[in-house]
Amino acid sequence: MLYAGKWDRNGLDYQALKNQWHVVARSEDVVAGQAKAIRLLGEDLVLWRDGKGRIQAWKDYCGHRGAKLSLGCVKDGEIECPYHGWRFNAGGKCTRVPAHPDQAAPASNRLIFRHHAEERYGLIWCSLLKPTRPLPEFPQWEDGSFRKVFAGPYFYKGNALRSVENFLDASHFPFVHAHLNGDPEAPEPLKDYQVFKDERGLHTSEITVFQPYGDHRGIPVTSRYTYWVFNPTTAYFVKKTGETERFCTFLNATPVDADECIIWLIVAINFGENLTEEQILFRQDKVFEQDRLIVESQRPARLPLDMHQEMHVRSDKLGIEYRGWIKELGMETQAQRESAAPATVVLS
Repeated sequence: MLYAGKWDRNGLDYQALKNQWHVVARSEDVVAGQAKAIRLLGEDLVLWRDGKGRIQAWKDYCGHRGAKLSLGCVKDGEIECPYHGWRFNAGGKCTRVPAHPDQAAPASNRLIFRHHAEERYGLIWCSLLKPTRPLPEFPQWEDGSFRKVFAGPYFYKGNALRSVENFLDASHFPFVHAHLNGDPEAPEPLKDYQVFKDERGLHTSEITVFQPYGDHRGIPVTSRYTYWVFNPTTAYFVKKTGETERFCTFLNATPVDADECIIWLIVAINFGENLTEEQILFRQDKVFEQDRLIVESQRPARLPLDMHQEMHVRSDKLGIEYRGWIKELGMETQAQRESAAPATVVLS
């Protein structure tokens, strides 16, 4: 049975994602004094900064009359509802009811929903539930020999997991990225490679491909890729294009909904000092636009976790392992949820 385009909240793909870190914005997108609406896994959230500048991620909902907090503002480090001016501090406590300033504010701990939020690599990360995995690694972030460039965001009417699997797939290069990442008239066979799984996630041995326009310099290169998957929606590769040249891409796919995602990229390169940012972004924009057309065309929209739903060959090994890992994470979350559920009492 084909999956529908919306989340089945009991589905293993949703279960695998609800307690993981996801990028939801760039740090610069959330400024002091303002609230920002975002959407994650079909939920409306609001991002804002408290009095210490720390990022807050809440359900976009005021417990008084259900208005969206993102339509309000932030004053004195507290978020203010646009409907009746109620204010809430970073702990979720109601601190001000303008219509009744002399009365104690109603208890709000059961009607204000705070989610987990962190900042790293110039990005804002959020998890709906307590995350079961750490924030992902980006090894080149602190390395001064690498130039870092933010690309995107790219808005896809496609599934986040489909998008990540596409990023991890080298065999589509000659066709989706013809004359950039491969030659469609002479596609080279992909040699067997290995996939490893450990506490950090998945990673591969080197995958070697010839690329006519292999990087931002516009030159032909023989590229050696090594892929990592740190979280279900966070993947990364190191691409060796010479003895010392390294082209790294850190990708995050926000699962806005089951059939909608946002791709956030950070490119890190240690070559091409004379390359302009426009040259770097030109190639990234072109490649991810080509990917968008394919990902948006895929059916079913959600990534099938039943291996019998689609055909597979040896070059799909990373995708197969990725799907199995997602299924495994979903089953772990589902088992934890079931074990935490209260026992049913039957009265005779």
